Amino acid sequence: MIQRLQSVFLVLTAAVMALLFTKPMSFISIDQALPSDTVQSMLADGSFSTQDHLILLVLVILGILLPVVTLFLYKNRPLQMKLSRLTIALVVLSVVLTLILFYQDYQKMAVGTEVTVQYGYLMLVLAILFLVLALRYIRKDEKLVRSADRLR
Repeated sequence: MIQRLQSVFLVLTAAVMALLFTKPMSFISIDQALPSDTVQSMLADGSFSTQDHLILLVLVILGILLPVVTLFLYKNRPLQMKLSRLTIALVVLSVVLTLILFYQDYQKMAVGTEVTVQYGYLMLVLAILFLVLALRYIRKDEKLVRSADRLR
C-alpha cells in the first residue's frame, strides 16, 4: 500500500514543509531593518522565517515528521486519517501563529515600511492542499476495503 496515491501526497507534504528550512524561504520580509530598540523582534533582520520563533519551529518540524510517520502506517487507515487531520491542524496553526507574530511586529514598524509576502505562505498552503488530497485518498481506500469486506 506504500505505492498508493496518498503516499505521494504525504511525501509532497513533507517535502514542501522541509523547504521552509532553506535559507531564502521566509514568510514575510521588509525593505528596512527595524529600530535598534526592537532587537527581540522577529523582523529584526528584515525577514520572518521558520527559525525566528521556537513554537513555529516545532510546528514545522512536526509538519514534516507526521506525514512521514503517517506514510508508514498504511495498514491502519483510521489512524492515518487521524494523523492527517492532526497535521492539517498543525499547519493551519502555524499559519495563524505567523500572522499573529507578524501583526505584533507590524505595530512596531515605521510608517512607509514596505512589506513583502514571501513564498513561505505558499508552502504552507500547498502543504494543506496535499494533506487534504491525501486524506481524500485514504478515505477512498477505506471505503474500498469496507465494501470488499461486505462482499466476502
